[in-house]
Order: sequence, then structure tokens, then C-alpha cells
Amino acid sequence: MKIGILAAGITPDVLQANYPTYAEMFAQQLTDIESRLEFEIYDVRLDEFPQSTTACDGWLITGSKCNSYDDDPWILRLCEFIREVDNNQQVLVGICFGHQIIARALGGTVTKSTAGWGVGVHHYQVTSEIPTLPGATDIAFCAFHQDQVINKPAKLDVFLTSDFCEFAGFIYKDRILTFQGHPEFSKEYESELVELYDGVTLTPDVANKARHTIKEESIQNKQLMSWIAQFLKP
Repeated sequence: MKIGILAAGITPDVLQANYPTYAEMFAQQLTDIESRLEFEIYDVRLDEFPQSTTACDGWLITGSKCNSYDDDPWILRLCEFIREVDNNQQVLVGICFGHQIIARALGGTVTKSTAGWGVGVHHYQVTSEIPTLPGATDIAFCAFHQDQVINKPAKLDVFLTSDFCEFAGFIYKDRILTFQGHPEFSKEYESELVELYDGVTLTPDVANKARHTIKEESIQNKQLMSWIAQFLKP
């Protein structure tokens, strides 16, 4: 099973010596879970797109510091690619920016949220069962975003929600799975991001609250990444 990772963003320069890129995080973690998965990375920010959606069996779109509602040529091309993947009934997974751009491409609306930054470990209510977390009604994992989906596409069902982020996870049958948060982020990496952006894009109050959640809350990354691996494999 060959999965194409559409890299819409990359680890900040100052962290690259200690952490893999976002695309590599997925490739490494998912391969550890399911060795039959193979990965091809395309840097779509640089307009590196596959020749066809059939170049891979399934697709995953990473997070990004870019805005999914902008009209840069590569973003518009990515929207068209998403619609082709959907029309071809291929598997598609989206994370953060990926979650948002899939929603946009399929008829939803994304905007900069008036609620501000969602950073640190966030809790979400589970509205339909997660196979790798049977019976779970509340889960937690890292988030780092200011943009949110405010109108969902009609075809996508919500499986994660919270008071801060109404549309935090989408699913469509066994073909589309998206997360507003980052199941690929460790708490260590999230901490590095908070330190990097404290006083830059994050206010001290937001950064301090994020530090507290990272220290005190447990996360369900392994179970969520296992679900993504199951979703991607045949």
C-alpha cells in the first residue's frame, strides 16, 4: 500500500536538527505501526504534485503555517486534487491544515477564529466510536491552530467536537478522516513550539496555559495514529 504525503508545511528551521519534518513524522510513526505502508512525499508548497491521484493508493495532507482559505496557486491546485481523490473514491487523511483544506475543497468554510489560538493539549468529545479507543467519550491530544472550519461540508460527519472547536474531526465512510489537532505531535515537540512562538504569535497567557496542559494532561496519540494506519491500509 503506497501512501502519498502531501506536505503543506515543514518543521520550523530552528527545530529541524532535533525533529523530523511533519511528513517524516507521519511516515516514521505509521511505518512503525504498519510495516506494509510505503510513503512518497510531495512538497505541494513548492508545487510538487503527483502526476495523477492514481500515483498512490491513498493520501495524507499535513499541517502548515499557511492559511487554507488563501488563494495561492498551490492551495487552489491542492483543492482540485482533493476533489479528484474524492471522485476516485480513494482514502484521504487530513491533519490541521489538511483537515481545513479538505473541508474547503468539499464545500465547507474555513476562517481565522475569533476564539483565538488553540494550543497545548486539548480535550475533545467523541461523537462516534473510534475503533482503537472503544467506548471513549473524551480524548486529548496536541493542537496548534488559530484557523477553524466554521461550516462543514454536507458529506462529512463530525466525530470530534469541543467548546473551543465545534468541527474538530471529520469522517466519511471508510474514505476520509481528518483531525484539527495533531496526533503526530509529541508533548515534547508541542512544548518546543510553544517556547518558539511565545511572545511572537502567542501571548504569554496563552503560552502559559498551554504549558500547564502539556505538563498535566495525558494524550492518546498512539491510539489515534494506530487508527490512521488502519484507515490507510487495505
